[in-house]
Amino acid sequence: MNHTLFRSTIYRTRRHTLAAAAMLALGTLVAPAALAQAPAYPAKAITFVVPFAAGSATDQLARALGQSITTDTKQPVVIDNKAGASGMIAASAVAKAAADGYSVLITTNTTHAANEHLYKKLSYDPVKDFAPVTGLGKGGQVLVVNASAAYKNVGELLAFAKKNPGKLSFGSGSSSSRMAGEMLKQLAGVDILHVPYKSNPLAITDLLGGQIDLMITDTSTGVPQVKAGKLRALGYSTQKRSAQLPDVPTLDEAGVKGYDMGYWFAAYVPAGTPAPVVARLNELLTAATKSAGAKSFFDNAGSEAWSTTPDELAKFQAAETVKWGKVIKAAGIEAE
Repeated sequence: MNHTLFRSTIYRTRRHTLAAAAMLALGTLVAPAALAQAPAYPAKAITFVVPFAAGSATDQLARALGQSITTDTKQPVVIDNKAGASGMIAASAVAKAAADGYSVLITTNTTHAANEHLYKKLSYDPVKDFAPVTGLGKGGQVLVVNASAAYKNVGELLAFAKKNPGKLSFGSGSSSSRMAGEMLKQLAGVDILHVPYKSNPLAITDLLGGQIDLMITDTSTGVPQVKAGKLRALGYSTQKRSAQLPDVPTLDEAGVKGYDMGYWFAAYVPAGTPAPVVARLNELLTAATKSAGAKSFFDNAGSEAWSTTPDELAKFQAAETVKWGKVIKAAGIEAE
């Protein structure tokens, strides 16, 4: 054997091995450095797109949450109110936005449970176009009648309605209020005339004036009138009693078994947003729902904080969509 050639081969092999080891060591040093240079989310201002006007409940909640996130991250949160078309303008804008976590839809059951049953053609897909982030809050509505009405409870009201089909009327100024009334009709088996209004406060005015007989309205609109002695609260729309009206039974407790019709707030980002960004945003929003500003909002609105995982929100949204669809179909409401 050529010993010189053998030693040369060993030398080259060792040299290549050492070079490879050096490159590997360099790689382990460079990789963390490169990762460290990637900006953490959020690295700039976040935009909360709200489907309703400034001053609305959704807008108030979005501002409270945004303030908390700004405090936590030192990054500004911009509120962009895109009101109109039952939330479709805002939902479409977020669906088409960059999937980077900087455009967040702060919305309600209107855009993500009801609209697909109320409109023949949507400008967005409430499932395919979005990545769920977290639930934000839940609230209920209160069944109210004029304080001078003869019926003192739900049982008396429904007994009168059954004996006098079509004689009673209920008003509504929102999709949640309308659907709540339709569900009452369906589950109780009564015929009550629906009277539409542009807003719940306008319906309350006519209820106070005796033009309509009852309505199921959001607590922020109805409770002040109840506490002022102008309206009488007969029942609450969710399965849990209202903290503002602890002595008022739920409609389920009052005999309308299975009744459960509330409203909810939730956050979504465009489909395709990276999972780590969604997870971080979930973390930030969950903490924000517990902030002093959010607590003040929930207390004043008669609602409560509600946080979920993205998967939990997706399942909840699917169930709510089915429920709203059944109520709308049973009510004979034609999609526009």
